[in-house]
Amino acid sequence: MGQKVNPIGFRLGIVYTWSSRWFADKHAYRKILEQDMRLRDLLRAKLASAGVMRIEIERSINRTDIILWVSRAGLVIGRGGKGLEELRALLVKELGEKDAGQVHLRVQHVEKPDLSAKLLASFAAEQLVKRLPARRVMSQVVDRARRSGALGARIILSGRIGGAEIARVQKQEFGTIPLATLRADIDFSKADAHTKSGAVGVKVWVCRKGV
Repeated sequence: MGQKVNPIGFRLGIVYTWSSRWFADKHAYRKILEQDMRLRDLLRAKLASAGVMRIEIERSINRTDIILWVSRAGLVIGRGGKGLEELRALLVKELGEKDAGQVHLRVQHVEKPDLSAKLLASFAAEQLVKRLPARRVMSQVVDRARRSGALGARIILSGRIGGAEIARVQKQEFGTIPLATLRADIDFSKADAHTKSGAVGVKVWVCRKGV
């Protein structure tokens, strides 16, 4: 039986760092973790058009720093920073007066969005919902990663692809993806495409560079 592990979790502390950085005792840990999950769901829903790649949360005693890695920063900031202020007010409301403290938002622009497995998986899911041919979608994902300078990329679709009666798996890849090499910078993400014939699972791996 195969042993599988998330490529990002496998490389924590070596290539990647934790997306939530704070300390809590056993009584408060569950509450803060739940807050982080709610904040991420809220931000991804609110900023769906901005291309959110990653959300990092840092907490101290009376301060919460949220770092947004997006491909279209202008949509988040808004004219004169108005969008950022509205977003901050929404987060304070979600946290509640007792837990909010000082909430600070920082927006980081992603220079090469086609090297992000999260954005590529979201793109593939959106195209499948629009009923584009699966093979064309996979080719587009692989080509976008190749043109951005990736060392390798892989996409796997599973489900009733193209409305088929029987579920199947399709895969396309190029280059090298050394999953067992800890020094390799491999990004991974998955998404669901909710088509008329059912859900199609999308998994994307992108090998960027080594450390």
